[in-house]
Amino acid sequence: MAVDPSGGWDHPAHAAMARAVAASEDARGTTSPNPPVGCVVLDARGEVAGVGATQPPGGPHAEVVALRAAGDRARGGTAFVTLEPCAHHGRTPPCVDALVAAGVARVVYAVADPNPKAAGGADALRAAGVRVESGLLAQEVERGPLRAWLHYARTGQPHVTWKYAATLDGRSAAADGTSRWISSAESRAEVHRLRRQVDAIVAGRGTVLADDPQLTARTPDGALADRQPLRVVVGVGDLPAGARVLDDSAETLHLRTRDVDEVLAALAERGVVDVLLEGGPRLAGAFLAAGRVRRVLAYLAPTLLGSGPAALGDAGVTTIADAVPLTVEDVTSSGGDVRISAVPGEPGRSR
Repeated sequence: MAVDPSGGWDHPAHAAMARAVAASEDARGTTSPNPPVGCVVLDARGEVAGVGATQPPGGPHAEVVALRAAGDRARGGTAFVTLEPCAHHGRTPPCVDALVAAGVARVVYAVADPNPKAAGGADALRAAGVRVESGLLAQEVERGPLRAWLHYARTGQPHVTWKYAATLDGRSAAADGTSRWISSAESRAEVHRLRRQVDAIVAGRGTVLADDPQLTARTPDGALADRQPLRVVVGVGDLPAGARVLDDSAETLHLRTRDVDEVLAALAERGVVDVLLEGGPRLAGAFLAAGRVRRVLAYLAPTLLGSGPAALGDAGVTTIADAVPLTVEDVTSSGGDVRISAVPGEPGRSR
């Protein structure tokens, strides 16, 4: 597991951290407000001895789960963790103590913990004689399973992904209001998998009145998924008693406000870390105008409408100099659609 002469990491190290990232991804949506961490323990011979992911709040962290699976084989081995092991005593004891007690000789973590209460794990491990290295697959972790939690830890606000489907000319529906189905079946299935992983889905009251969405996560056969996010409706005024968003499929929160930061503050108080903003061009515009969208996930269908409502409403842009620039992270095919993941940059004004 030594670093190779070129300054990179050897293949076994990459493979072990990649498996830890996969475990972290599997835990997404189940750990908030804690981070969905993954851990892989290799024994002294470099063989996998234990794999673990953070359990729901109150349960053991990833390191403890992996160490329990490894047992005595952890002694003299290496732990690969997606986040710097914690050094504080919260609902559970410090992971640093568990690693030291297990006799682990080396710890490799991807990303440093930005939470001041939990930070310091690397220094504590070094003080105990454990070799510590960091940065392996850091970008994959930052953009992947820990993206939302790292933002939450750094800012105190939930991470917001604005997801939308549109035609190539930017229309979210036809002129007569019909919109099913703009995106492909593959894209819709992917969105349902994403819904299962987030903490909350947010839609505007206008969208609920117009489209009567259920805002649930479903399996490919149409059944409710085993985990449902919080459904959040934003807007002043009552909702119809028979609205599908009020059924018993999942919990629903109606926030009677138009203020974006009030919405995020209310969600943060509930321990919501990862938010999927779905419903309504006007609400999406308000979040963008407030500078609160941290990721844009667009599904563009190879279709042209020429007229009809736009995917995005007023975002506070009145001149080209104020346009919100996006940095594209990834472009892939989803069924017949093009899927684009991008993050907003700083426009020509202070946001």
